[in-house]
Amino acid sequence: MTYESAHEAPHYINRAGWLRAAVLGANDGIVSVASLIVGVAAAGPDRTAILIAGTAGIAAGAMSMAAGEYVSVSSQSDVERADIAREAQAIALDPVSEEAELASIYRARGLSDATAQVVARELTAKDALAAHVREELGLSEVHAANPLQAALASGLTFTLAAAVPLLAAAISPVASLIPAVVAVTLLALAGLGALGAKAGGAPLLPATGRVLFWGAAAMAITAGVGRLFGVSV
Repeated sequence: MTYESAHEAPHYINRAGWLRAAVLGANDGIVSVASLIVGVAAAGPDRTAILIAGTAGIAAGAMSMAAGEYVSVSSQSDVERADIAREAQAIALDPVSEEAELASIYRARGLSDATAQVVARELTAKDALAAHVREELGLSEVHAANPLQAALASGLTFTLAAAVPLLAAAISPVASLIPAVVAVTLLALAGLGALGAKAGGAPLLPATGRVLFWGAAAMAITAGVGRLFGVSV
């Protein structure tokens, strides 16, 4: 579906699907691998063990995120296809009632009865199923579930983001490894929040603040668990 806009205003809603998966993957990659590295480093200052644990965490986490996104978004896609199939069957069995239902939707949105009927009749004549999918089910090409896109975005961003705390652990002196990883992780989280806000055209400070807050909270909880079991972080 194409249309001519009266002006060239930018819209970011078409990025919502992959952007959500990408931000989720990157955030989980940074926080989970950083927490894993801090936990292993607190247990023993063996750089080899720390790097092996971090690398294993990246591999396992990336596959888990990609698989989880694919399965969950596929389930959403299955529901959407089933609803569309039911709507197509309803239109085939009783097109008159379905057109009246479409007109009622437009009346509820503020159109006069006469205008609503004209709009419903013309849209039904052009593509009845597309009209019902859009107006009754609230689905469109922009919002359609894309499992493969979500899986690739999540898995790739998890890997790239998780490499940041791992690199910090690899180049930091063992004695200051934990504070270095925490500092780099917080900086990376702040950058992630800002990047996600920029890509989605959202306000910068709220997006950055929530990513930073929840990432810091996750690491703080991890440190608390370590102290609970007698590990000094």
